[in-house]
Amino acid sequence: DLIPSFFDTCLVFLSVCLLEHREAEGFKEQGNAFYINKDYAEAFNYYSKAIDMCPKNASYYGNRAATLMMLYRYREALEDSQQAVRLDNDFMKGHLREGKCHLSLGNAMAASRCFQRVLELEPDNSQAQQELKNAESILEYEKMAEIGFEKRDFRMVVFCMDRALEAAAACHRFKILKAECLALLGRYAEAQSVASDILRIDSTNADALYVRGLCLYYEDCIEKAVQFFVQALRMAPDHDKARLACRDAKALKAKKEEGNTAFKEGNYDAAYELYSEALTIDPNNIKTNAKLYCNRATVGSKLKRLEQAIEDCTKAIKLDETYVKAYLRRAQCYMDTEQYEEAVRDYEKVYQTEKTKEHKHLLKHAQLELKKSKRKDYYKVLGVNKNATEDEIKKGYRKRALLHHPDRHSGASPELQKEEEKKFKEVGEAFSVLSDPKKKSRYDSGQDLEDDGMNVGDFDANNIFKAFFGSPGGFSFEASGPGNFFFQFG
Repeated sequence: DLIPSFFDTCLVFLSVCLLEHREAEGFKEQGNAFYINKDYAEAFNYYSKAIDMCPKNASYYGNRAATLMMLYRYREALEDSQQAVRLDNDFMKGHLREGKCHLSLGNAMAASRCFQRVLELEPDNSQAQQELKNAESILEYEKMAEIGFEKRDFRMVVFCMDRALEAAAACHRFKILKAECLALLGRYAEAQSVASDILRIDSTNADALYVRGLCLYYEDCIEKAVQFFVQALRMAPDHDKARLACRDAKALKAKKEEGNTAFKEGNYDAAYELYSEALTIDPNNIKTNAKLYCNRATVGSKLKRLEQAIEDCTKAIKLDETYVKAYLRRAQCYMDTEQYEEAVRDYEKVYQTEKTKEHKHLLKHAQLELKKSKRKDYYKVLGVNKNATEDEIKKGYRKRALLHHPDRHSGASPELQKEEEKKFKEVGEAFSVLSDPKKKSRYDSGQDLEDDGMNVGDFDANNIFKAFFGSPGGFSFEASGPGNFFFQFG
């Protein structure tokens, strides 16, 4: 009785296995049909049903791996293809798909081993031969990128990663390296886009969080940047780049704020030193450093270090050519140092960028000062400043007229006599304008004095001299020693 019962059990078991195999094959055929019609989601479902019925069939895993690859789910596809070759080490398609998954995920060494196994099974497999070349190219691009990064040739790294990603489209490592270099090149929008794409797939990716933080850091959004660096370190406590960036960001923020506080308190020397210290923290932070240079220029102008302030503004503009505040600060420094052509050039740049009434007024004022600077500076001729009073103008004339009077240089060479006579006339011309309220007003406002019949050349320097000194009996210069003269009324 026992023997028939045992055989009956075996027959039942075999019947069930055959039925399951047929059903599994049916699921596979349905999966194939959906795959051919590019309905990969349904194909995946039916291949999964086939695997559930017969979990030891290598081809089912291989088919599902192919479907997952079409759905760009390379990590899951890799697991299926690896299971396929574990079940059947001679399964060529399994090794080929495993290699493609490794390649797409950026693991070129593992991909090469898979393609070499395919060629052991089929030495003439052209697809494996081509994919092996692709793997070798990726390894070469990785080496070039590593060298480029060490040399800070970030454009080269981006180029290499772009080429590598053509064959390794799903490699987060390559994308992150590209994004980091884009950030270091100042191409923040592109870098953020790459990092955001990765975070949509994997919100805990520490490298992508680091790159997001790096972009914000370089865009001078330091507080937000620190938040991303902290989040990256939470996901990966040993993330050295995030740790160093977080440290620099905090240090830079603190030092800049210290400088701002010192400036507001009127402690300009301390503010200057603090901004200088902040500038040494991270030379790569272009936007923040541009602001620091501009801040230091503002302090420099307060300390009357105008040439140094101009140099700092120039450095700020070199870092950020769109930095309007730096152009305005440099233009004001140019105005203060009477470099009007340079000031006009900067104000023109500002007005082209931001056409406001204030910027238009500043440009017109600089243009007026430039026009005035090209005329004779009558204040300079008399040796007085532009805010001189009437008495100061008279004193200036007295001093310069006596200094350049022709009689004082009667014993000099003909050339010197001619030069001093010219200067004497200029002194008279300057006094004739600055002592006349109407002429002085027009001169100060930059208007042409020839307008309204004001002929500047219509004067006699000697008559002005006589009228000023009012000498009824004449005057003379007499020697009081070698090279010394004194003025004497007759």
